[in-house]
Amino acid sequence: MKQLKVWGIAAVLLVSMVSASMAAEPVKVKVFVGAQFEIGKMAGDKAGEFQHWYEGYLKDAKEYKVVGAEHPVWVNKDGVAGSVLGMGKVRSSSSMTAILVDPRFDFSDTYFIITGCAGTPPRAGTVAAVFWADYLVDYDLGHRWGAGEVAEGQPLFSVRKGYESVRTIKLNQKLVQRAFELTKDTPLQDSDTSKNYRKNYPDKMAQRSPFVGVGTHVASDTFFHGPTLSKEAQYVCDVNGAGTYVITEMEGVAVGYVITKFGHGDRVLSLRTAVNFDQGNPNETTLEHLDPAPGNYPGGFSTGIKNAYVVGSRFVNEVIAHWSEWKDGVPAK
Repeated sequence: MKQLKVWGIAAVLLVSMVSASMAAEPVKVKVFVGAQFEIGKMAGDKAGEFQHWYEGYLKDAKEYKVVGAEHPVWVNKDGVAGSVLGMGKVRSSSSMTAILVDPRFDFSDTYFIITGCAGTPPRAGTVAAVFWADYLVDYDLGHRWGAGEVAEGQPLFSVRKGYESVRTIKLNQKLVQRAFELTKDTPLQDSDTSKNYRKNYPDKMAQRSPFVGVGTHVASDTFFHGPTLSKEAQYVCDVNGAGTYVITEMEGVAVGYVITKFGHGDRVLSLRTAVNFDQGNPNETTLEHLDPAPGNYPGGFSTGIKNAYVVGSRFVNEVIAHWSEWKDGVPAK
């Protein structure tokens, strides 16, 4: 009888603890950073897309396991949160969905930064440059057919008009412009390897040192390379009225779409660094560009990933330091 009484008290205490947990106020997130992959550990080894963010903001943060997400979410005491969402449109968007529906978080006033590495066409960018997106475009939504099934010389991929809103997200231009203004003069790292590599390209933009810019980010589930597919990517942007593409990546439009469907589309930013060109130089084939000879590498991954963090952190620090001004939307200058 005494044992039953003890068990009854324990049950009441357990129910009380669960109720208290369920009644706890959700954590207010001010800025959420979503990267796509990490290399090894979250800190202390070779940095992937997330490590600098983790070390800069989240190493002492609280960790939350989220059902359905690829990795945990970390939230620090200042309201900065982040996670590794997974590579490709499917994994990244499903992770973002799982995180957004978790009742432990309050994303009602959150600014979202989708970040990571990417490629760039040599006419528009250079190795280790960093670009804020003004448009997010899906490269894959179109019509495709085999060689020999259309007239010779006709394209094998077509994007027909009528689905622009499905393929394209125009980000909040006021927010994008403010992020650019806050970060455009950020000192960026470079490497001797990248400096030498750029000399292989005749384009003036490709030969530039790293810089901060704005342009369209095109997402594809394939790692497309070469001048032909680069023209095709721009054709997709032209059909969708989405400006000039400067970044090739794999997740942006998918993650951006999820965030938009949850009602936060006016607070989405995409920040990518170009760690390679999306095509070879005039003296190499596309396959030679994909499988380069020893020593013929861009050398921009480590510097680019660091540059993306340094640029993005300036925006994050501004928002956190002046939250009362940013909470209700992009403030006046």
